[in-house]
Amino acid sequence: MVFSTFTSGRRPDLSPHILVLLGFALGVGGGLIVNLTIGRTAWVVGFMSNVTQPIEILFLRLLFVLIMPLLFSALVTSIAGLHDLRALRRMGGRMVAFILVASALATLVALATVNLFQPGEGIDPNAAEAMLSSAGKAGGAFSRDPVPTTLGMIVQFVPSNIVSAASENNLLGVVFFALMFGLGLMLVRTEGSKQLLLTIQGLFDVGVWLIGVVIRLAPIAVACFMFDLTVMFGWTLLSHLSAYVGVMLLAFALHVGFVYSSLVWIVGGMKPLVFFRAVQEATFIAFSTSSSNATLPTTLKVAEENLGLPPQVTRFVLGVCTVANQNGTAIYAAVTILFLAQFFGVHLGPTEQLTVFAICLLSGVCTVGVPAGAIPIVSAALVIVGVPPEAIGLVIGVDRLLDMCRTSLNVVGDLTIAIAISRFESPVEATS
Repeated sequence: MVFSTFTSGRRPDLSPHILVLLGFALGVGGGLIVNLTIGRTAWVVGFMSNVTQPIEILFLRLLFVLIMPLLFSALVTSIAGLHDLRALRRMGGRMVAFILVASALATLVALATVNLFQPGEGIDPNAAEAMLSSAGKAGGAFSRDPVPTTLGMIVQFVPSNIVSAASENNLLGVVFFALMFGLGLMLVRTEGSKQLLLTIQGLFDVGVWLIGVVIRLAPIAVACFMFDLTVMFGWTLLSHLSAYVGVMLLAFALHVGFVYSSLVWIVGGMKPLVFFRAVQEATFIAFSTSSSNATLPTTLKVAEENLGLPPQVTRFVLGVCTVANQNGTAIYAAVTILFLAQFFGVHLGPTEQLTVFAICLLSGVCTVGVPAGAIPIVSAALVIVGVPPEAIGLVIGVDRLLDMCRTSLNVVGDLTIAIAISRFESPVEATS
């Protein structure tokens, strides 16, 4: 089969994560060879300045330019899509409480794990800053002001006007405006407002498509990122990236093993092993597609057929949770922000980490449920805590694996909340 593909002259189709992995391996391999043999000679520096770094800057600029419109349209459509305040109330106090508690616990688990193991510590901050000196141009208009205090964050949350908030990359101001605008579209049900909502939905659809196009360039960008990084840091970089992935997977495992198991057993009244065995199909689909949205049909099937939950509950709960309950994304954002802060020598004290907690809690309820949907949110969040946004390039090479894992965790979390809510509505059948 493989032989006939090559002899026929057709290019074999490779999945995106395989291409990213190949780019990662190519960049790391080439960078290590250069690092261990000739080092940073004049021609190597020239190659990096004229070839790899311009590609990195282009990729990051394409990514950054989509952050604000995608975040704005995602928030507006999600709020306005509730149709009216009665629908907002029907979401229910219990479900809101479960979502917030699960997201808060996920973020706390992540912060505790990354503070305990500190996977980003040990890099020479001067070398890290030198690496970003040219790539910093990709950040463009992103400001790098000190992290605001709590009252300062409240002031920033209400922008003087939306144009200045967008031009100054005031993420909190854009979020506030989007929430207010979405609430207005939900309450004002005129023909004009309906047309405007359709336009914003179109903006969201285009933004998601463009993110997909930009991510297709990731294999080339990842190869360039990893080449430059390994030329400078060698094996030290690989050890830190391995520690980052290990801490992330540990945080995922702790959240599933303790938080989800406790909710299923204590609140849902189902044995955790029975639950995890019943949701295997949805977990596998989520891992394969890296998309909570694409997994939703399978998630509904598993909830109704395998878990025996009432359709009138699960269809509403899972529909909302697919958008608003993304614990894996909250963990990913927390670990990534703290890891990059440690790596680039940006100290985050208790106040700053409280800011990170709030950001990650927000990212767990408004991230687009598509592959790599968390990257724009994390990139923008880095600005708020004083970490250069172009630092996201350090972890893009290993993001695909983590994306698959966190999507699986998100889907399991949705089913966990569904079984907990169903316990209050009607008896759960599959408890044996």
